[in-house]
Amino acid sequence: MAQTAIEIWHHLVRNADPSMLENLLDKEVVFHSPIVHTAVVGKEFVKLYLTGAMQVLFNSTFTYTREIVSKNEAVLEFEVEIDGIYINGVDLICWNDEQKITDFKVMIRPLKAVNLIHEKMQIMLKELSTR
Repeated sequence: MAQTAIEIWHHLVRNADPSMLENLLDKEVVFHSPIVHTAVVGKEFVKLYLTGAMQVLFNSTFTYTREIVSKNEAVLEFEVEIDGIYINGVDLICWNDEQKITDFKVMIRPLKAVNLIHEKMQIMLKELSTR
């Protein structure tokens, strides 16, 4: 039986493997950042943002603490600690029948965490775009 998009996402997270995004994202995927006002549209841009987020967020303390999954969407709550700051967030993920992610929204709290992620993502995106 083929894996669902959310099963593939969990595998990607466990292995911190951004190369899996190529086959997981729909070409017109939309990404809603907790930092950037305007949504990012298109596979290449979303791959860049999610790759950066993986490098910033995925450390040994990252864990999904709760999830609600239906046929084509999921809400995954996560916790992580970075630089001594507790971060609590939610990934809202939608996918199509081809198991391609079509919409990905991240929400983060508290404000101290949002400010930290903003700072670290700016640095990471700049670094990734010069590679």
